[in-house]
Amino acid sequence: MGIHISAVASFCFWVCLVFGLSFVSSKAAADATVEGSVFIEGKALIGRIDEDFICATLDWWPPEKCDYGTCSWGRAGLLNLDLSNNIFLNAVKAFSPLKIRLGGSLQDKVIYGTEDNQQPCTSFVHNTSQMFGFTQGCLPMTRWDELNSFFQKAGAKVIFGLNALAGRTIDSNGEAVGAWNYTNAESFIRYTVKNNYTIHGWELGNELCGSGVGTWVSADQYAVDTVALQSVVENIYKNVDLKPLIIAPGGFYYSDWFKEYINKTIKSLDVATHHIYNLGAGVDPHLVEKILDPSVLEGESGTFSGLQNIIKSSPTSAVAWVGEAGGAYNSGHNLVTNAFVFSFWYLDQLGMASKYDTKAYCRQSLVGGNYGLLNTTNFEPNPDYYSALLWHRLMGRNVLSTRFTGTEKIRSYTHCAKQSKGITLLLINLDNSTTVQAKLAFNSTLTLRHMHRSRIWHHQHKIHKTITIKLPKGMAAKITREEYHLTAKDGNLQSQTMLLNGKVLSVNSSGIIPPLEPVYVISRKPIMVAPLSIVFAHMPGVIVPACKVQS
Repeated sequence: MGIHISAVASFCFWVCLVFGLSFVSSKAAADATVEGSVFIEGKALIGRIDEDFICATLDWWPPEKCDYGTCSWGRAGLLNLDLSNNIFLNAVKAFSPLKIRLGGSLQDKVIYGTEDNQQPCTSFVHNTSQMFGFTQGCLPMTRWDELNSFFQKAGAKVIFGLNALAGRTIDSNGEAVGAWNYTNAESFIRYTVKNNYTIHGWELGNELCGSGVGTWVSADQYAVDTVALQSVVENIYKNVDLKPLIIAPGGFYYSDWFKEYINKTIKSLDVATHHIYNLGAGVDPHLVEKILDPSVLEGESGTFSGLQNIIKSSPTSAVAWVGEAGGAYNSGHNLVTNAFVFSFWYLDQLGMASKYDTKAYCRQSLVGGNYGLLNTTNFEPNPDYYSALLWHRLMGRNVLSTRFTGTEKIRSYTHCAKQSKGITLLLINLDNSTTVQAKLAFNSTLTLRHMHRSRIWHHQHKIHKTITIKLPKGMAAKITREEYHLTAKDGNLQSQTMLLNGKVLSVNSSGIIPPLEPVYVISRKPIMVAPLSIVFAHMPGVIVPACKVQS
C-alpha cells in the first residue's frame, strides 16, 4: 500500500488531513470561508502540566457580598454552601479528581475554631469600615468536618488558604508589618491531621504580594513566614506518608517581588501561585469585545513568561500555578463571565498557561459570584464547566508548540492526547462571520497509525524536506478523528446554554452530568471551525515523537 509524496515550499512537514461536520448550519455555510494552517512542532514538548491541571476555587464571601449594587454570591460561601446538593457532588466527581482551592479575600480574616482558640467563633459581619467590608470570621471545626466529608465523597484534592495576616499590624502606609503568628494555623493543621483529612497543599495568604490588595507584606518577610509554615507542616506531618505542598503567595504578579521571594524560599516553597483578572472590572461594558480581541488575550502572556523565566533562572524547585483567575474582578459580570462567550477567554487561558509550563489553573470560582463554573442558585453547570471537563478529559500533560497562519482570529493549542498516544488540538475561532478550514502541518518525524481488524498500518517518514502526504482513498475513509464542536445556543454569545456538536448540554432530572460525546470525522474531509465556535479535535492516529512516551 503506497503513499504518494510531493514537495511543497512553505512548511517543514505537511500532513493534509481533511474534516467536516454534517451539522454545520446553513448560516455558517453561507459565511465567508478562509483556509489556514496549524503548524505543530512535534519533536519536543514546550511545557508539561499536572495530570489534574484543572482547579476551581471556593470562597468565603457571605450573601451580603455585593458589587455595583448586585449581590451575586448567595449561599455559595464556605460557611453556608449546600453540601447535600446532588448536582454539586456529581459535578466535582466528574473530574476524578478536581483540585479545589479554598480561599479568597476574606481568608486573611478567618480564624479557626480549634479547642485552644480564645476568641469567639462567629461568622463574618458586613461592616463597610473594615478591610474588604467585613469583620473577622471564624471556621467552626464542625463545618470543617462537613466540608471534608464532602471533599472525600467527591474525590477532590483540597488546597487550603491560610490566614497570613495573623499577628501583623497595618502600618500608616498600608503595609502589614511584623512576623506571621502561626499559632492558630498550627492548631488547625494539627486538628486536620488528627482527623485524617487529606490536604493537597497549604497556601499562605491571599493577594498580599507586591502592592497587594487591601494591604501587603514585603517579599523578605513573606519568605521568612513561608519557611515558618514549612517547619510547622514538616513537624505535624512527620509521621504521615502523604506530605502536603507548601504554596504561596497567591497574589498578583510583580516581577521584582516574585524574584526576591522565590530566591529566598528555594528550600521551602513547592508552588508559586499568582492571580489573573486581566479583563478589568466586572462592571466594564466592553468585556465581550475584550474577550474576542486576540491582542487582549495575548497580553497576559507576559505574566506567564515572566514567572517562568524567574523560576528557570532560580535554583528553586518550585513550580508555577494560577491560584485564582476570574477574568473580571469584583465577582465578574452576569451573562458574560458565566455565559458561553467566557469560554473563549477561559480555554485560551488554559492553553496559554500550559505553554509556559504552568502546572495547574484554579478558576474563580467553582460556585459563587458571576463567574462560577456552576450556577450559584441551583448548581447546574454553566458553559465553562463543560469546557473545563473537556479539557480535563482530552488534553494530556505534554504541550506542543503550535501556531496558526491564515487568520489572526484563530487561537490554537496542541497537547499530547490524554486518552491515546496521539494528539489533541484546540482551535478557538474569534471571528463572527468567517468559517476557518484548517490544515495540519508537523515539523517532526511522524507516524500515521490505523487500527483495522487487529492489523496495524503505519508508515514512518524520516526526511527533512517539506512534504505533502496523500492517503489512498480506501485508507483515508477508514482513518477518523474525534471532534467536539462547542457553540452557543441560538448563536447568542451571552447564552448560558452550550451546544456540543449541535446538542444542548444539561444535567438530567437525577442531576447526572451529561456524556460528552464526539462526532467521528473521516480524514479526507476538511476541518471546519465555524464562526464564534471552539473545537477540540482528538487525533489518536497522529503520533509525534514528543507523545510516544508519556509518564
